[in-house]
Amino acid sequence: MDSGQPEKLTDSIKSLSRKYGFQFCGVAPAVSPTGYHRFVDWIAAGNHGEMSYLQDRLAAYSHPASILAEAKSIVMLGMNYYPGEAPSRKVGFGRVARYAWGTVDYHDLIKQRLRMIEGELLQVFPNPRLRSVVDTAPLLEREFAQLAGIGWIGKNTMLINKRAGSYFFLAALLIDQEMKYDEPNQSNHCGTCRACLEACPTQAFPEPGVLDATRCISYLTIEHRTAIPEFLRDQIGDWLFGCDVCQEVCPWNRFSSQTSEEAFSTDYAQLDLEGLLAMTEEEFRRVFRRTPMWRAKRRGMLRNAVIALLNNPPPNAVRILGNALNDNEPLVREMAAWAMGRLRQPAALPILQERQLREGDEATRSAIQNALEHLQAASS
Repeated sequence: MDSGQPEKLTDSIKSLSRKYGFQFCGVAPAVSPTGYHRFVDWIAAGNHGEMSYLQDRLAAYSHPASILAEAKSIVMLGMNYYPGEAPSRKVGFGRVARYAWGTVDYHDLIKQRLRMIEGELLQVFPNPRLRSVVDTAPLLEREFAQLAGIGWIGKNTMLINKRAGSYFFLAALLIDQEMKYDEPNQSNHCGTCRACLEACPTQAFPEPGVLDATRCISYLTIEHRTAIPEFLRDQIGDWLFGCDVCQEVCPWNRFSSQTSEEAFSTDYAQLDLEGLLAMTEEEFRRVFRRTPMWRAKRRGMLRNAVIALLNNPPPNAVRILGNALNDNEPLVREMAAWAMGRLRQPAALPILQERQLREGDEATRSAIQNALEHLQAASS
């Protein structure tokens, strides 16, 4: 490699990153991340919940060589997804985290842009071996983004940039060449602020910089696959998919500018819960297959919809939940029965009694019985 190759390669990649819509681009050496031991401790404490894939690949996170054996450099990229202020909340609707407001899955869009960068780069530099990743490989992205000078990891565990806040996606391009490395971000600008820690509805931060995923609304509504623990359901509020609370209260996000990516629009900022609960598997697939919400699948989204409906109920909530009580998915029926009991409206009583006679799922039968007891206690 000639003496100017690292600089030329770095300049080319940074130029291409701007061309393809990335607002941030920093370069770090492919080394063991300094925060790996904290990640190991976090897993050991059980803070990852049901995300067993993190524990299964724990050793792979120790070095980028698990992704590209010859990796010498990591190019960290950031793409702004901030679609703007949330619309006014409406009764009978559920809120969606901003990163999922658009009509495409960000993984697909960013992966396509990375391939374009790779294609142009290889026309000028034919020798490098490259591997691009978006959020799914065993890579501690925030650690490397901090090492690449893009920002610092805040008390809410989000990567924060002084000029743009935290509403941006991270992606990485691993390369088997030495490059010109950026200065690491050595400063943490959270100071004494505790806004994110105190605003979290489920108290998911046992201490600054540590997230207990098992209490996090984003985890519960997306990654958790079974019934959400009952003691957390009220605290979830009307969040249907993900949560933005810890970002909404962050003072650094006052610097967020609206994204220029039309794909990250406001189509799905709020969803009509009655319409969602009436969707068949085929309809759900057609609407959400190419969006981030596909991650939760229909059963997870409808489970979330029942909780959001109870926490933000329209006048016809009993009728909507009564229809959900006949859903093909046992988890949805279980949640609907639970919610009908908590509404404490007499109109729910005959609906639950009729369903009880023909319900075959044990968990749902138990939920119906508990709901009936709630209703009967409320009427006595």
